[in-house]
Amino acid sequence: MTRKTVRIAMNGVTGRMGYRQHLVRSILALREQGGLDLGDGTVLWPEPVLVGRREHALKALAEKHDLDPANISTDIDAVLADDSIDIFFDAAMTSGREEILKKAIAAGKHIYTEKPTATGLEGAIELARLARAAGVKSGVVQDKLFLPGLLKLKRLIDGGFFGRILSVRGEFGYWVFEGDWQEAQRPSWNYRSEDGGGIVVDMFPHWEYVLHGLFGRVTSVNALAATHVPTRWDENGKPYEATADDSAYGIFQIEGGIVAQINSSWDVRVNRDELVEFQVDGTEGSAVAGLRNCRVQHRSSTPKPVWNPDLPATYSFRDQWQEVPDNTEFDNGFKVQWELFLQHVYAGADYHWDLLAGARGVQMAELGLKSSAEGRRFDVPEISL
Repeated sequence: MTRKTVRIAMNGVTGRMGYRQHLVRSILALREQGGLDLGDGTVLWPEPVLVGRREHALKALAEKHDLDPANISTDIDAVLADDSIDIFFDAAMTSGREEILKKAIAAGKHIYTEKPTATGLEGAIELARLARAAGVKSGVVQDKLFLPGLLKLKRLIDGGFFGRILSVRGEFGYWVFEGDWQEAQRPSWNYRSEDGGGIVVDMFPHWEYVLHGLFGRVTSVNALAATHVPTRWDENGKPYEATADDSAYGIFQIEGGIVAQINSSWDVRVNRDELVEFQVDGTEGSAVAGLRNCRVQHRSSTPKPVWNPDLPATYSFRDQWQEVPDNTEFDNGFKVQWELFLQHVYAGADYHWDLLAGARGVQMAELGLKSSAEGRRFDVPEISL
């Protein structure tokens, strides 16, 4: 085996997602397993270069995980000028992503990035065009497609379990503390539109790739966005006005006639098995898929409910469903997509979740906000470069 060291600049690793999912559970997990075997006698050894604004925080991460202290930087321009770095990854604030990615593309770096890729569709499309023109490869995080629950759902779809799929209903969210008497679980910029915050900008790109990847292209969107909690408290305990939406209610039409309804909220207390669940109903069967689990009810075993509000239910509706078995071992979804991207860059493997796919997510968010502002449904035109 030949070991090939790959230096990856990771911007925003002091943030929640950048640290937990991308550094620890993806890149460092790859190192713990001995690298990534490309299948041709080459093993990729990822060497993260930690990038951010707070040098002390970067040093603390390097020390905690026994990384080379020389591989940290607060100077993005210097990192991009380093020819030994092949890949630039970004998980920092959304508002600065577009300009940073433009610089990285101009420097000839392959791009892997969190979503949304830009604050507007025009900028997202330009990034995809620039990457294509520069000949660099790109990837956008679309992690939910690699979660066990949705992989089981994909298995059901591919196997024809549903017959003709009729509808999809999604519920996502949890209560994010306001920050006054309990610390908020999300950073305050998420609730300021001027900083790129808002649940539509955050979650509609997810719903675009989930719906597109499982059921087909979204052809129209009708959404209502709301700011249910107008005042929150920041990381310093100071109150501020929430200028971004914290809840969104969307109806999406999908090619082939499927209708999807998805609620997204940071103001909802969880009364379901997982933080996100999708119910898919078809002529031959139905399924409810979450992050890890998936339950089904086939046409042949569907009970015959009778509406009678005068009598209490004597049975549990949930007990009438069957669990879909794992049938395989599931790895961390973020790590799986990192592996696919690295195989794409260094072994030429096929890869579909590029900056053009990222632009479709930005388009969905933009149209969702426009739909909410104008109170009407919008068609979703196909994007081409």
